[in-house]
Amino acid sequence: MLHLIPAPLHRLMYRAGHGLRRLFLRHVAGEVHGCCIIGRDGEGRVLLVRHSYGPPVWALPGGGMRRSEDAGLAALRELREELDCTLAEPEFLGIQTNEFLGSTNHVRVFTGRVKGQPRPDMREVVDARYFALDDLPDNRSRTIDLRLRLLKDERN
Repeated sequence: MLHLIPAPLHRLMYRAGHGLRRLFLRHVAGEVHGCCIIGRDGEGRVLLVRHSYGPPVWALPGGGMRRSEDAGLAALRELREELDCTLAEPEFLGIQTNEFLGSTNHVRVFTGRVKGQPRPDMREVVDARYFALDDLPDNRSRTIDLRLRLLKDERN
């Protein structure tokens, strides 16, 4: 992907944008819609990312959906943009609704085997690693365990 802005400046812009987004969500937006991907490798490990903005925690890949965008296509777009990979046979697990910075966040959760080697874009995402489900990092987003419940429910 062609980037006209140098990566360090792009990361700075993400941090500033994140701050503005927090203000918008807290004071203006009532509802937001997004997607989340529980990407797995051949060993069943889960792909987690660290963003260049926000708290320094591990999170599941994903992001906001554009108006009228198909949720499955949004999930694949996010993986491609952030990690230059995709999902083989993506599967919809469900929708989870939670409070996010004063707004109601409706997240469509997908899973599947990651196809390709995840490569962080070094702009929005600065690190990506696979973790075993029983060895997730302590410094992880509070939503990871919530999202993973859908994966466990699917297996039962």
